Amino acid sequence: MLDILKGLDWNAALVALAATLLLLWLLRPVAARLGLYDHPGGRKSHLAPTPVIGGVAMGIGTIAVGLWLSPPHGDGFIGFALAASIVVVTGLVDDRFDIRWYWRILAQVVAALVMVHVSGVRVEQLGPVFGLSEMSLGALSVPFTVFATVGLINAINMIDGADGMAGMLVWAALLMLSAAGLYAGNLVIAERMMIVMGAVSAFLVFNLRFPWQRRARMFMGDAGSGFLGLVIAWCSFRLTQNPGHPVNPVLTLWFVAIPMMDALVLIARRIRNRRSPFHADCNHIHHLMQEAGFGPTQAALVLTAFTLACGLAVGQAMRMDVPHPLLLLAFLLMCAGWYVLSGRRARAVAFFRRLRAPLHPAVVAPGVDQPGES
Repeated sequence: MLDILKGLDWNAALVALAATLLLLWLLRPVAARLGLYDHPGGRKSHLAPTPVIGGVAMGIGTIAVGLWLSPPHGDGFIGFALAASIVVVTGLVDDRFDIRWYWRILAQVVAALVMVHVSGVRVEQLGPVFGLSEMSLGALSVPFTVFATVGLINAINMIDGADGMAGMLVWAALLMLSAAGLYAGNLVIAERMMIVMGAVSAFLVFNLRFPWQRRARMFMGDAGSGFLGLVIAWCSFRLTQNPGHPVNPVLTLWFVAIPMMDALVLIARRIRNRRSPFHADCNHIHHLMQEAGFGPTQAALVLTAFTLACGLAVGQAMRMDVPHPLLLLAFLLMCAGWYVLSGRRARAVAFFRRLRAPLHPAVVAPGVDQPGES
């Protein structure tokens, strides 16, 4: 892994980091003027109005640096930039006016279609998932690509409920996607992902909690979660559907295992309870971890470490020729296990309390809730 990472060009990532930091500073007065603040209340645990400008800063920083440092030459970046602009602008409108969910979905569908028809990025083969050499989607290629893109965008949006959570998980996914791209010989994708990693790193400076920063100073908002979800989709499709640089789709699924598992389980449970899949609640994995005593940053670090471990383990399993359908089955079994475990809130909280006990053996007692950082 270290040899792979040494092959990456970090200069573009550093420029993206600096550009996004500058944008975050410049956009603060704009946020105040336009009312782009997330206010406390309801299910929200933060205590002070917080600017929601992280997403637009990451989007602008990534696109600007991508166009400047590595001008597109047939790699579909223009289409990506157009699609990203659609989801960022729609997210900003939603952050400001809280639009209905179907307008967000419509914008995400349009962005996915731009990615397909302008960039030529789509899912055409599912054979590698099932260990087959060929399994063409044919006429279902575009609908499946749209469905997968909208699903990834909303999975990232749903996991964005605690300081640092979505940013850290996406950063880890981007790191592994970059490594997979470099390992497969797709240097363009690897370097594109490094640019986004730089932008996300800048955002995390303001979104994570530190000893000198007791609360998040900025949120990414729907603009940010939409942008990052689109990035994951675009990169995953470019890697897995490129015959010259093949990466198995099952591997990329494990790179975003936590957001996908959390979203799939919650949507299934909401449908079972005859509620809208977009019904907001406090049953996400990070909510349960905080109820068990994890602070937001601690929960983000634990889930990020788990994600990196999963990606590394599955990558090694593929190198050892473990059948790909077994790795897909392992992911589905993990989702089923989480569905059962989280079916009773007290049971899930107790599980995380036991998981937290080695970190705080002196203060965590069985059956006693410990307060989180929020």
